[in-house]
Amino acid sequence: MRTWRASLLALVLVVLGSGCAVITQDQVGVKRTFGQLQDETLQPGFYFLNPITTTMLRLPTHTQNLKITLDLPSQEGVSVSSEISILYRINSQRAHEVLRNAGPEYEETLILSIFRSAAADVCAQFMAKDMHSGERSKIENAIRDRMMTIVGERGFVIEAVLLKSISLPAGLARSIEARLESEQDALRMKFVLERERQEAERKLLAAQGERDAQKVLAEGLTDEILKLRAIEAFMALAVSPNTKVIITNGAMPMVMDDNDEPAPVVTPNQ
Repeated sequence: MRTWRASLLALVLVVLGSGCAVITQDQVGVKRTFGQLQDETLQPGFYFLNPITTTMLRLPTHTQNLKITLDLPSQEGVSVSSEISILYRINSQRAHEVLRNAGPEYEETLILSIFRSAAADVCAQFMAKDMHSGERSKIENAIRDRMMTIVGERGFVIEAVLLKSISLPAGLARSIEARLESEQDALRMKFVLERERQEAERKLLAAQGERDAQKVLAEGLTDEILKLRAIEAFMALAVSPNTKVIITNGAMPMVMDDNDEPAPVVTPNQ
């Protein structure tokens, strides 16, 4: 009797345990009853269900990193090998749509298929060298946006597409390096020529300024100003402690020191 009761109790516990489902915080769940998916996405929590008729399907809601190696076409028709990471997640409110439209193998049947098509269309519009330059971010964003127009309606969010470890054919890599060096040389020469042009303009402006100053000074030296400068020169000689003989015609004084030849005294600023 005790053995029968123990067996019955164990059976009841198994049945009750199989009728419980726990959805963790990084998951959502969808019930499937008699093979039919319910039109409701269950959020994290504890749920009771009929273990005979109903099962619980769980999907992760955190960001998934789907890695793939793929040859990408370029505008020149060259295949560029690249390691790619697709960062995506499931819309926590639409997990039932994901399972209904793509099934549990949604990565292979939906995400990768759409990525291959979007990547081929976008990369074919860019040169191979663009995948090594600042254009790479444009390529990544364009692929992501094109994917979102399709998978966004099916319950997915594409967070980023990252192109990593770009590998070009050896001959093309050398050609791109040579072209980049030529472009750098051209930019360097353009900078030198621009600097020389600016220096020439600076010298021209300085010469024009000096010419204009001389012109203004010449126009300002009238007879009255010259006489004033001569008077100032006489006054400066008058206070000098040395003995001098001044010979002048009233405009230009001549100073004679002992044992010296007559020397003209130039008025200031003349």
